[in-house]
Amino acid sequence: MLSLTVCSDYLFKVLLIGNSGVGKSSLLLRFADDVFTDNFMPTIGVDFKIRTIEVDGKTIKLQIWDTAGQERFKTITSSYYKGAHGIIVTYDITDRESFSAIENWMNEVEKHASDNISRILVGNKSDMVDARQVSTDEGKELAEHYNVRFLETSAKDCKNVEEAFIMMTREIKSRVAIAKPTKAAAGKLPTSLRVNYLPTCPLTQFV
Repeated sequence: MLSLTVCSDYLFKVLLIGNSGVGKSSLLLRFADDVFTDNFMPTIGVDFKIRTIEVDGKTIKLQIWDTAGQERFKTITSSYYKGAHGIIVTYDITDRESFSAIENWMNEVEKHASDNISRILVGNKSDMVDARQVSTDEGKELAEHYNVRFLETSAKDCKNVEEAFIMMTREIKSRVAIAKPTKAAAGKLPTSLRVNYLPTCPLTQFV
């Protein structure tokens, strides 16, 4: 039997945050497994999936954490900011309250995440046009306020989901050194810029 181990140049930890019900789990499942279901239960604590993608000639393994949006889980999820390289801050375009809560989530990032961490803003459920409560322009304005990039997505229609995660990956990649730093230099980098560089693996044959 012949087995090919897929190895990566980088390992990035990415968090999905936002109010409960905005579709974080749906975005994660669509991106990682290309699956969508309407029957999601609220995430309890945290969940994560891994997907390896090719970006700008590099093989990058994404470890994507889906964090609970409920207030009672904030103590649990705050610990998962540690070591994160990027954060996708998410709201539901059909839920004005989730959009208003972005300020609180950005404050959480400032409080718990490393300095200079990469962030993007995502307005999910763009397929629900008739139920829209937050305009695209409002989303763009808020993103400009926080100086982050912005996309509207639909996990159901698979619209801009891949693009959002690739955008996030490029944001992270642009913040880290192209060349692998020395051990001494790496220790001086902010946590958000300390990246796990993974060696290229040879083809492994099993008989």
